[in-house]
Amino acid sequence: MHSGCPLNRRELGRASWAFLHTMAAFYPEEATPEKQKEMEEFMWTFASVYPCGYCGDTTWQEMMRHPPQVKTRSEFTQWMCELHNEVNDRLGKEQFDCSKVEERWRTGPPDGSCK
Repeated sequence: MHSGCPLNRRELGRASWAFLHTMAAFYPEEATPEKQKEMEEFMWTFASVYPCGYCGDTTWQEMMRHPPQVKTRSEFTQWMCELHNEVNDRLGKEQFDCSKVEERWRTGPPDGSCK
C-alpha cells in the first residue's frame, strides 16, 4: 500500500489496539476516582466515535456486557485484554495470553531486547 493512503480497517484496528493497550499499561496502578471516571468515559466515547461503525457498535455491545474495569492498572489491562480477545474470537483470530500484557505493552521481554 502507498504510504499516502488512508488506513484500511485492519491497519486501523491494529493501531487502535496498540494505542488502547499501551494506554492501559501506563494507567495508574491505583487510579483516583476522577481518573477512573475519565477513563471510563473515554472508553465509551472511543467506541461511539470509532470510524468503523460496525467495529464500534460491536465493541459498545461487548462493553455493555462487561463494563470497563478501571480501578487499577492490573484490572484495566486485564479487562482490555479480555475485550480484545472477545473481538479476536468474533473475527476467528488467535487469543492473546492475558498473563503477558505487562510484558507485551509495558516492560518488554525479560531479555531486554526492546531496550
